[in-house]
Amino acid sequence: MPLVVDGGITANLPNMVPVRQIFHAPKVAHLEREIESELNKDSIRSLIKVGDRVAVGVGSRGIANIKPIVQCLIQQLQQWGAKPFIVPAMGSHGGATGEGQMKVLAEFGITEESMGVPIVSHMHVVQIGSLPDGLPVYLDKASSEADAIIFVNRVKPHTGFKGDYESGLLKMMAIGLGRHKGAAAVHQRPLGDMPTLLPALGNVYISQAPIAFGLAVLENAYDETAKVVAVPAQDIIAKEKDLLVEAKQYMPRILPSKIDVLIVSEMGKNISGSGMDPNITGRAASKAPQNFHAPPIERVVVIGLTKETKGNACGVGVADVITSKVFKEMNLDYMYANVITSKVLDSAKIPVIMPNDRDAISVALKTCYHADFENPRIVLIKNTLELETIWVSEGMLKEVEDHPSMEVTGNSRSLHFDEEGYLSPLF
Repeated sequence: MPLVVDGGITANLPNMVPVRQIFHAPKVAHLEREIESELNKDSIRSLIKVGDRVAVGVGSRGIANIKPIVQCLIQQLQQWGAKPFIVPAMGSHGGATGEGQMKVLAEFGITEESMGVPIVSHMHVVQIGSLPDGLPVYLDKASSEADAIIFVNRVKPHTGFKGDYESGLLKMMAIGLGRHKGAAAVHQRPLGDMPTLLPALGNVYISQAPIAFGLAVLENAYDETAKVVAVPAQDIIAKEKDLLVEAKQYMPRILPSKIDVLIVSEMGKNISGSGMDPNITGRAASKAPQNFHAPPIERVVVIGLTKETKGNACGVGVADVITSKVFKEMNLDYMYANVITSKVLDSAKIPVIMPNDRDAISVALKTCYHADFENPRIVLIKNTLELETIWVSEGMLKEVEDHPSMEVTGNSRSLHFDEEGYLSPLF
């Protein structure tokens, strides 16, 4: 039976204008030189001895320059006479299998051939302790048998909770190095508890496992490496709090003050752990207390998944409308493994499904309560990671022209849809 709605579902869509957003963005000029300098600090160099078997934990989060960062770390360890090997430190990602997690690393260019060292990927863990309330603490078995453990992770605002500790070195220990079993154990606790739970878990790892140091990476608003810091195990808890404050200053934003409809061209796990970064959209599936610095957005439309996400559309639950194309590309097994482990089931809820992009955008606009339908405020972004160039509707031009960090970069144009109603790429 065809969809029948009073007045139809087609809306008059405004012309759009390309806009550049300008962010303060420090950048590491010479990446390899910076990493070598950090690794050869006395406090770091003294932690690794000749002949040490060193487990190097690498995660699944999208980190700019992750391949050269890991390569440089591996090469330095080898120059010191150590024997490094790589372990995936990504909890339940990659379908919660050793093979799946190796495939995730391969997508980043991290393979045994490219790195010149073995990758040990299985889901075996050992329990190394527990918290006073009985929560067990698990560690990857191969890592537990190493002489030293090092791990690389980006320090950034988390997408599901807020506090002094969010996404960074502590989280990689607790959830990444704990593999699927460790991630499942940690997620028995509400996300709102994580800012206090993570340092408590970190104390167990640092005291009971051969943690040597973490290599923290900060990125700027243009997805470039802003800073690399090697942090000795005993300093991680104190140092990460400061690094998170700094990382938040580098985050990109959607600068317009109010949005009726946000169109997201693509979402995926390689963009954000939540598919779309809630720090950008202001929307999170988690029920943990939030305080996002984002503009009010009445409707969110998702019209594509990234190839890299392999159908894992975790986070789609915060959207209002998607297309049938997005729905058909979803891999429910990947999605459900993620949300069941994290207990954030809302992340996998299915929004309203429309046949194509034109109908999805139209329905989103027509269902807004507060839009000026003669001059709606519509913003189109590629994804929540790449925000230098956005498209805004003509009704927002005055705000753009008056804003010191936005500039118009091209002519106004109408949204062009093909015969099937799909939007022609604008990025």
